Amino acid sequence: MEKSHFAIKDWSEDDKPREKLMHKGKDALSDAELLAILIGSGSRNESAVALSQRILANVGGLNSLSKLSTGQLMKFKGIGEAKAVTIVAALELSIRRRSGKMEETVKITSSKMVFKVMQPLIGELSHEEFWVLFLNNSNNVISKAQLSKGGIAGTTVDIRLIFKLAFEKCATGLILCHNHPSGSLIPSDADKQITKKIREAGEKLDVKVLDHLIITESKYYSFVDEGNF
Repeated sequence: MEKSHFAIKDWSEDDKPREKLMHKGKDALSDAELLAILIGSGSRNESAVALSQRILANVGGLNSLSKLSTGQLMKFKGIGEAKAVTIVAALELSIRRRSGKMEETVKITSSKMVFKVMQPLIGELSHEEFWVLFLNNSNNVISKAQLSKGGIAGTTVDIRLIFKLAFEKCATGLILCHNHPSGSLIPSDADKQITKKIREAGEKLDVKVLDHLIITESKYYSFVDEGNF
């Protein structure tokens, strides 16, 4: 009896996703072919490309695929845990890359914009984290970094590390951010002290500390807006 499908190894060189990418470049591959490279292999009755086509057709494309969990992916016949984890990890890298590129073009013009950037990261956490936004001369966000991670009541901050990163990223300005899991927007004495120390260090090192925001789930406190800077 004639086989209903051929394994990828039996295809012509031009039809093999990996070889096609090597010889013709990534733009020559369809979404299903790129996904097939991640999946690696199909089953006895279905090639990796056919499996990828079936998954994409079922969920409605890559955007919908990126929203699936490993458990949801594993419901597709032919997708085990390892393949599901590989797909989720690859799509998450793509999302983070796009997010990073967007941040580089964000021009900070107000405390509200800082809140918009940082709330999704720390606004709903059950523990406290301290982050820094690094800006260039035009107040565009170059990068952001988590400086410390603590408990419910607080976290410690290494001031030297802040400016080490600032110099590495050629940043001329900084915006400090941390969250209050309690929901309180009142700055503690420790918040005020660390803000003052970082500002003074920035003045000596010619790196402007532009603001410090305390962020909660739906609101924020700006030291600059409240006249505490």
